[in-house]
Amino acid sequence: MLHEPAAKAEKDAASDWKAKLGIKLFWLYCIIYMGFVGIAVFSTQTMKTEVLAGTNLAIIYGMALIIFAIVLGLIYNHLCTKKEDEMNKEGEAK
Repeated sequence: MLHEPAAKAEKDAASDWKAKLGIKLFWLYCIIYMGFVGIAVFSTQTMKTEVLAGTNLAIIYGMALIIFAIVLGLIYNHLCTKKEDEMNKEGEAK
């Protein structure tokens, strides 16, 4: 029994744009993550500082990184969907 794709895949006109956006967001995350690693390596005492309700900076920064990654993913998805819709309308007009 052969299975066909659930939906017909067509050429993605926005793929180059989406790749560039993904790389930009990746580097943004990397820079913020490097800040976390830099503090952890070069200023361990800073990571022990209590920041919020007795929780230290390491925990707050680490959780913020996780939340930030999720937010970046949502932003990426929103912008890519918007760009795909925009490019599909342009393609239909031609």
